[in-house]
Amino acid sequence: MITLGIIGVIAALTLPSVVNSSQKREIKAKLEKNYSIAQQALQKLYYDEGMIKGGSYDGTTFEPKYVKYFNVLKDCGMSYCVSQSNHENDDGTVSKWYIENYKTYSRKRNVKTSMFDDGQFYTTDGSFYMIENPNLSASSGEKYVYISIDVNGAAKKPNAWGHDLFTFQVMDNGKLLPMGAPDTVYNNKQNYCSATSNSAINGVGCAYYALTDEDYFKNLP
Repeated sequence: MITLGIIGVIAALTLPSVVNSSQKREIKAKLEKNYSIAQQALQKLYYDEGMIKGGSYDGTTFEPKYVKYFNVLKDCGMSYCVSQSNHENDDGTVSKWYIENYKTYSRKRNVKTSMFDDGQFYTTDGSFYMIENPNLSASSGEKYVYISIDVNGAAKKPNAWGHDLFTFQVMDNGKLLPMGAPDTVYNNKQNYCSATSNSAINGVGCAYYALTDEDYFKNLP
């Protein structure tokens, strides 16, 4: 009986760690799978449309074309699949500012709605895609397309950027790169994939490290 008791105590102490490790391996596998699927869909879009630059699209045109190359469970279009919280602007108006479902990489605050508001859809395997097509340089007319993927779906935790939500950038050469990679917009790890940053977009640059650093998922905050 004493031996069984000791075994039970050891199991109770080690089981949470084993489960957590298994969940992280599963998320990494889903990340790699979704990256491949997202790339393939982009290549099919280019084949049909003849466009190879993120700047070829604006916020109202990319998602309706891109979503056609997925097995879609629900297409929310320009509306929102996930709930948001109100933010009062300086002029007294109210806008939808933070997505309530998602935290930043450091889990210190909710993420900004403006990074995910140009189209959202669920796929049949449970993944959740959110599109952003910002014009970051109005003077030069430079545009980008960001594709953020919750690899285990909006209904499953941890729902945090860099934990199960990862962002990719459509490059002007037609490639889809994990955000944080050299030449992507948010490639400063200290600001955009930091355990201490309080930025509302902290985590946007984590996808590159999640895919290239073998110890990444062991050291999540």
